[in-house]
Amino acid sequence: MTFYDFARSVVYTIFKPWYRVEAIGVENIPKEGGVLLCSNHIHNFDPIIVGIMAPRPIHYMAKEEVFRVPVLGGIVRKCNAFPVKRGFSDREALRTGLKILKDGNVFGLFPEGTRSKNGELGKGLSGAGFFALRTEADVIPCAVIGPYKSFHKLKVVYGKPIDMDQMRKEKASADQVTELIMSEIHKLIKEHQ
Repeated sequence: MTFYDFARSVVYTIFKPWYRVEAIGVENIPKEGGVLLCSNHIHNFDPIIVGIMAPRPIHYMAKEEVFRVPVLGGIVRKCNAFPVKRGFSDREALRTGLKILKDGNVFGLFPEGTRSKNGELGKGLSGAGFFALRTEADVIPCAVIGPYKSFHKLKVVYGKPIDMDQMRKEKASADQVTELIMSEIHKLIKEHQ
C-alpha cells in the first residue's frame, strides 16, 4: 500500500461521514489514460474531498509555500502534490502537469486558481485550457456542492468527459477552452444544487 492509499483511506473514514459526502458520476472518470479533472473551488478541503471520492489517485498543484512547512511539505508531496509558483507562469509546474497527463494519470485542477470568497463560480484561468489542448487527456468537469458544515450533505459531482475534438481541430485558444470547461462546471452546479 502506498502512502497515498493509506492517507486516502484514513481521511475517507473521517471526512465521508463528517460531511455526509455523496459522490455522483464516479463512473464518468475513465479507468485508464490521462484525465484532466477540473473542479470549482469553495474550500481548502476541496482537493481532499475530490480526491477521496475519485476512483483513481489524483495529482495536484499546490502553492509553493506549503512545501516549505516542516512535516506538512513532505506529507503533501507524498499525496501526489507538486509545487507551483503563483502569480506568474511557472514552466516547471506546467511541464510536470503535462507529464502527469501524458503518462496516463489523473491531474486535478481548480481553474479559478483560488478559492471563491462567496461560493459562486469565478472566472477560470487559461491553465485548464492549456493542459486540455496540449494533451489527449479526457477532460472531466467536477463540482463540489454544499456547505462544509458538520453532518450536512456535501456533493461531489463528476461530469461526463467534455468533447474536445472540435476545439483541438479548430486550434481554439486556451481561454476559449477554459470558458467551455467552466460552463460545464456551472451546469453541474445548477443541475445538482
